[in-house]
Amino acid sequence: MSGKKSFIAKIEEAILKSTKLKFMDSKDNVDDFLNDKLNSFDKPPKSIFKSVDFNGTQVFTFGDENAKNTVLYIHGGAYVLEINYQHLLYCLLLSRKLDAYVLAPVYPLAPNHKADETYEMITELYEMLMPRGNLTLMGDSAGGGFIHSFCQYLKTVNLPQPQRIITFSPWVDLSMSNPPYDSENDPILGEIGLKEIGKSWAGDLGTQDWKVSPLFGDNTNLADTLIFAGENEIFYSDIKRFAENLKKDGVDVRLITGSGLFHIYPLFPIPEAKEAFKEMKKEIMD
Repeated sequence: MSGKKSFIAKIEEAILKSTKLKFMDSKDNVDDFLNDKLNSFDKPPKSIFKSVDFNGTQVFTFGDENAKNTVLYIHGGAYVLEINYQHLLYCLLLSRKLDAYVLAPVYPLAPNHKADETYEMITELYEMLMPRGNLTLMGDSAGGGFIHSFCQYLKTVNLPQPQRIITFSPWVDLSMSNPPYDSENDPILGEIGLKEIGKSWAGDLGTQDWKVSPLFGDNTNLADTLIFAGENEIFYSDIKRFAENLKKDGVDVRLITGSGLFHIYPLFPIPEAKEAFKEMKKEIMD
């Protein structure tokens, strides 16, 4: 996506920089953050939006169950932050603009939980949704990375692929093994914090296991894939490598880059997000 960064995007970026989480750029701060969360009680988020109980898991739902399309949305937050109103409002937008029934599960988070627990829960939800057809798996940041790994995993348990995969700034390498990473200019993320959080989420798997880092997995026979990434985000080089891997493995993939833009830019109220939505709508509705 070419062109100059809009004035509104510049304002949004400045706001994000001023509110950047302190644990992203400090080993001491991320250790304190994880220790504070450890063994704390995970409270389900309160929201005005409808949610249902699925085998003990809270799942937010949007739109008509009889809608033409179905979207399973896995939220971001570096595997440590709960789903928030930015995610919920975006899911609402998806349901209204794409004639879609959208489900957003509240999955277990680090450091109290590990990736394997989420696989079990999401697999059960996915199996329930499979008969609906025209199913899109979608996610942002950590949730996007999980979606890519999950689709690699589906092959190992002989489950069919979704109709398509759409992700926003997916975290595809928890080991952060391809430096340098420009933490200073990323208004949201930081290499130091991400590395420590990645270890916590991966647990016994290790951060280069494909089940947490799809950059190292097998993508053959995966669904058509659309990925959005910001040119100035910390994950951009890894996402480009992953898109190349998808191409080499024979996947029909499109990588759309937001020129000069930041992490998960399509989820923010900026003009560039409207252009990204048009591309996504084209992918789903055409």
